[in-house]
Amino acid sequence: MIQSSFSETDQKWMLRALELAAKGRYSTTPNPRVGAVIVDETGQLVGEGYHQKSGEAHAEVFALRQARHKAKNATCYVTLEPCSHKGKTPPCADALIAAQIKRVIIASVDVNPLVNQSGITKLKQAGVKVETGLLKDQADDLNRAFFHRMQHAKPWVTVKLASSLDGKTALANGVSKWITGEKARADVQDLRAQSCAILSGADTVLVDNPQLNVRPSLLSEEAQTAFAYREKQPLRVLVDSKNRLSDDYQIFQDKHPVLVFNHQINSKLSQKNTQQIQVKLNAENTHLCLKSILLELANIEINNLWVEAGASLTGALFDNALVNELVLYQAPKILGNGARSLTNTKLLTDLTEVIDLKLVDCVQIGDDTRQRFVIKPSSARV
Repeated sequence: MIQSSFSETDQKWMLRALELAAKGRYSTTPNPRVGAVIVDETGQLVGEGYHQKSGEAHAEVFALRQARHKAKNATCYVTLEPCSHKGKTPPCADALIAAQIKRVIIASVDVNPLVNQSGITKLKQAGVKVETGLLKDQADDLNRAFFHRMQHAKPWVTVKLASSLDGKTALANGVSKWITGEKARADVQDLRAQSCAILSGADTVLVDNPQLNVRPSLLSEEAQTAFAYREKQPLRVLVDSKNRLSDDYQIFQDKHPVLVFNHQINSKLSQKNTQQIQVKLNAENTHLCLKSILLELANIEINNLWVEAGASLTGALFDNALVNELVLYQAPKILGNGARSLTNTKLLTDLTEVIDLKLVDCVQIGDDTRQRFVIKPSSARV
């Protein structure tokens, strides 16, 4: 429902700004996704733009470049509060003031401590009329991973699983290629391309020898172009508590970076693309502390962590209440008794302990379905 202070015209232009912001979903990491639209006093669109890449111009700057002198006394619709500090680029609040923008409508207030409310304050002090909250939910959802990192010092963790209808991931002998169809696997590539990093475990590398990268040829033409502008693959992150990995696996043999978490330096890893970070063990001294790993990833500005791992690692993430979202692909197949389970979570003895999820959407992709869930607050610790 539109707030009373906003008109249908305001909603129309903010929807366009959100549409523009979404174009940056493949390339803005670690920055948020932002779109901006400038409309003159007669209601004509005079400028628009979106943030495309960290270190480059912000959305407001692109829109102002198009609008030029027509920005004077105009209204700017922007999906995220304009920045007020100098980072890699000058403050957008200053640019809007210099252009003599009369009114700024903001969807989301920026939770980044470097910005939070200060951009709004600067605009108001300069005499600009500022209004917030138009289509806030849509704008917040666009940057939920960025906001989560800013508020909780952890990435937004999305676990991807694929199974048969009876919840199995492989036959008893380990054969699993392919449970889902080509269209579902292409959809996974698209979601990988939108992530900052891809997390997996040593078990997956040892068994499947994956590359864990994005294959641009499987993306849509629009996504290929946007992803190419990013100029880098998502960071590949591996959990190897027992130093079982070595340079022999193909993930270490290309130019794209790999970050390995372990407890002690692994001398078998020497490729130039590989970095190792040591973290403490969990309370039982059996595996690496996953909370420590997430903290380290937040420190290097990982917003959206995409997890493609085996049953043990995904189970541990669920057991430690570290999962924010589950993306489940299901194929119309039944693998039967003895087939491998979806994820190995701990034994529960009471229904109050169950992990409670909320279905966000369910879509058919080829012959398969993709269901997206978020973990309900009662089942998750931030």
